Order: sequence, then C-alpha cells, then structure tokens
Amino acid sequence: MPTTVRAVQSKTGEEPITMLTAYDAVTAELVDEQGIDVILVGDSLGNTVLGYDSTIPVTVDQTVSHTAAVSRAVDDALVVADMPFLSYGHDDRASIENAGRMMKEAGANAVKIESGPHTVELTERMVQLGIPVMAHLGLTPQRVNQLGYARQGTTEEAAADMLELAREHEEAGAFSLVLEHVPANVARLITEELDIPTIGIGAGPDCDGQVLVVDDAVGLSDWTPSFVREFGKLREQMSEAIGAYRDAVESGEFPAEEHSHVEEDLDGLY
Repeated sequence: MPTTVRAVQSKTGEEPITMLTAYDAVTAELVDEQGIDVILVGDSLGNTVLGYDSTIPVTVDQTVSHTAAVSRAVDDALVVADMPFLSYGHDDRASIENAGRMMKEAGANAVKIESGPHTVELTERMVQLGIPVMAHLGLTPQRVNQLGYARQGTTEEAAADMLELAREHEEAGAFSLVLEHVPANVARLITEELDIPTIGIGAGPDCDGQVLVVDDAVGLSDWTPSFVREFGKLREQMSEAIGAYRDAVESGEFPAEEHSHVEEDLDGLY
C-alpha cells in the first residue's frame, strides 16, 4: 500500500521512519523494494549526479525531471521533491507554481524546503493549497555561501531559535521536519517538543527517523561526512566490474560465443 503523509506521521514516537535519497528510476525501484518509507529527490543530485560542487546550480527543470523518473519507478514509498535554490521563498506565486510542478508534472507526493523565518507563511499557504511540506532546519546546504557546512545549533541562542522555528513550521502545517548536522541533544529536545516527526541526518539517534544520501549509504561516494555510515562498498565493486569489463574486451574474452548469435540462413552471403 502506498505510503501517505498521514502514514508517516502515524509513526511518530512509535516506529522509526526510514528515508533515503534517489535520483533515477533504477535506484528508486531498489529503495522502494526494500521498504523505505520516504524517498527524497534531494537537491544533492547537484553533487551526486550532475557534477557540481554544491546544490546551488540545480534548477527546477532538473528537479522535475529526476523526480518524475523516481515517481515512475515507485509503488509504495512517499516521494518528496526537494525545492532547489531560489525556486521558493522570494515570491509566493513563483514558489507555489514551482512546488505545483513537482506534484502535477513530476508526480511527487510532497515537497521539502530549506526553512527559515521567511518560509513560515509560505509553508502555511502551500499546505492550504494541498501541497504537503517537509521543513528542514539545521545545516541547510543552499546557504553554503553564508554558513558553510558547519554544525548548527551549537549555542543556547541558536538552539532556542531553531526550536522556535520548528514550532512555527509545525503550526504552519509542515508534516515533518528534517534536522541536519545539529547536536544530538538539540535534536532530542526538538523531537520531544513537536508532535510532527523529526527526521535526522547527523542529528543523533533520538529523532523519529533517519535519512541519508543513498550514494553515501551504499558506499558509492568518494567522500562522506563523519556522521555517515556506509552500508556497502558499491564504489569499489563498480570499479572492479568496470576494470574486469575492460580487460575482457582487450583480451578478446568478451564477447564469447555464448554472447553472439549466428543466423544460419545468411550463410549464402559469404
């Protein structure tokens, strides 16, 4: 049965929520088959797929395209499209139109926005229009030019501000909240104070769920943050397989007889 926003919320405090990113149909199908609750088409596709140094260059069209590929491959998981840099927050009409594209054109079930004081009213308006919103506080990669990639919420004032923003987005109608790269005790406090589920990445074990970039989780990335655990060695395995293919072609071992077909009726051509 397809996972809904309400189904995700029903797990709050009861059962851990699992979330991974995916950017293409093959990966999305594998993630979905393993029973992951939520698939995020993250703007991290800028780093993992498109070869950028940050998420900043990712466009709405690129996100729509990758989200559509994921949506076509998924049967059960909740698909969340990550709103790219400057696609929201500066103008309500443009923000809503861009979020609407994620659902109408790409088949997403919800959108995620990197949140701040400027997104509280926007969240409320989107929810009023039927666009489920996943909020995101802590390290927000779209602010890399202001904040870098440092841990957030490390002072009493910063932690208090984060808690207040979390409450405001919950009141505005956000159905869940991603907490990225914040102290575990801050994430625990926010989780305890909210009724909506929190989903952590580098935020300790006390959130209602966890999310990772799928490339990091399966061991495909060439570098991972300190808070990531690799659950596979896919980069090493792919490298070995590609090298084995090269060797087989260069040696003449591939293609072998069993990889070829001879049409006997064409013998008269020779």
